[in-house]
Amino acid sequence: MDPLGAPSQFVDVDTLLNWGDSCENELNSSDITAETFQEDTIRSPFLYNKDINGKVVLWKGDVALLNCTAIVNTSNESLTDKNPVSESIFMLAGPDLKEDLQKLKGCRTGEAKLTKGFNLAARFIIHTVGPKYKSRYRTAAESSLYSCYRNVLQLAKEQSMSSVGFCVINSAKRGYPLEDATHIALRTVRRFLEIHGETIEKVVFAVSELEEATYQKLLPLYFPRSLKEESRSLPYLPADIGNAEGEPVVPERQIRISEKPGAPEDNQEEEDEGLGVDLSFIGSHAFARMEGDIDKQRKLILQGQLSEAALQKQHQRNYNRWLCQARSEDLSDIASLKALYQTGVDNCGRTVMVVVGRNIPVTLIDMDKALLYFIHVMDHIAVKEYVLVYFHTLTSEYNHLDSDFLKKLYDVVDVKYKRNLKAVYFVHPTFRSKVSTWFFTTFSVSGLKDKIHHVDSLHQLFSAISPEQIDFPPFVLEYDARENGPYYTSYPPSPDL
Repeated sequence: MDPLGAPSQFVDVDTLLNWGDSCENELNSSDITAETFQEDTIRSPFLYNKDINGKVVLWKGDVALLNCTAIVNTSNESLTDKNPVSESIFMLAGPDLKEDLQKLKGCRTGEAKLTKGFNLAARFIIHTVGPKYKSRYRTAAESSLYSCYRNVLQLAKEQSMSSVGFCVINSAKRGYPLEDATHIALRTVRRFLEIHGETIEKVVFAVSELEEATYQKLLPLYFPRSLKEESRSLPYLPADIGNAEGEPVVPERQIRISEKPGAPEDNQEEEDEGLGVDLSFIGSHAFARMEGDIDKQRKLILQGQLSEAALQKQHQRNYNRWLCQARSEDLSDIASLKALYQTGVDNCGRTVMVVVGRNIPVTLIDMDKALLYFIHVMDHIAVKEYVLVYFHTLTSEYNHLDSDFLKKLYDVVDVKYKRNLKAVYFVHPTFRSKVSTWFFTTFSVSGLKDKIHHVDSLHQLFSAISPEQIDFPPFVLEYDARENGPYYTSYPPSPDL
């Protein structure tokens, strides 16, 4: 209450429901317990942690009204931005705030600077500047936005602040996609609390009505409230989950310079044991060790002298380069084709991915970008068992993926893609496509032939995947109805597949 007895407009963060207590009854009814997780069960990189969840609050409201140690203001480089968050903070803090800001002489993108809270309930205001977003500079924008959240939290830690109220730092006028920015915000806060959780008691995400749904959707990925929610959220994590601190990782930047160029490092002998030859005269200097001597390694592969472990390590590095490029490239033109998408699950509960052959104009698109898009979409799907449904329906010679591209894709992707792919349903094949598939799976790749199932009608497909679990392109349904008659959802399972 204020001195006149009127209710205060400010909100004490200690009265807000923390994330761990939201939907508590529903989540506690989960039938998954710690004992049900076997040693080989794939766990999320963001584990269920009740203590961390107790420090996090999602609140729909004006960050300027929070009664906590510090609130966050998102602004521009001159700290004069007029956005809803800043205007509310300036109005409630009073005129002294503007005078204090002039002493700071601006703020660079990604930095965080501190002022008093003046007439606010919060003692301090931490000012930061989010990046302007352009898809061609996506990696730089991600790094800058990470720096905003990280530097705010670091400043709070240095000043021994017990609670921080975050606004959504990426303002609409700067063009940062809300969902992408929310991933960065949540994972950065999660990683900070894992490492420095003892220094801070409460982190509040103050959101608007438009932002609330996105935070509600993504919070379970980084702050699962039960083992069941952790398991359920794993497939929806993006390919980029950052490093141990949540920072975006760009493999090309991970250049390792030894302290004594030319001298072997402690673990270098172990890495080179499988080479079977002395490499001390080739690639021993620091810069050669950025990637090793590629020509030498290729020669050794041909000679069969490179160990299996060294081969796997080299393949993983190569895949990581593709994955990094897939995360940073603008692939919106490939995405707009709607040639690859996730739908429901098959009768065994495995994720179903759909490939629409007719939507792939092979002669008109950059196939390297198509490969990047496949990796971008599939990287987090392939961590669990999945199946592919390929609609060959009404494709022409302009839609056919050649064997060289398919072989390149098969060679580039990580081992998890091959291990967890349980079936490929080739729908509406032609005689030519059957012959081509046989030659490809017999002579080009190994271990794939037994997973291919040629499906002449949707009736056959429904014995493995319920029709309600697949989003069909309309032309596929029309073609199948014309060739095989209409399907019925009650069609009994067939033992053929």
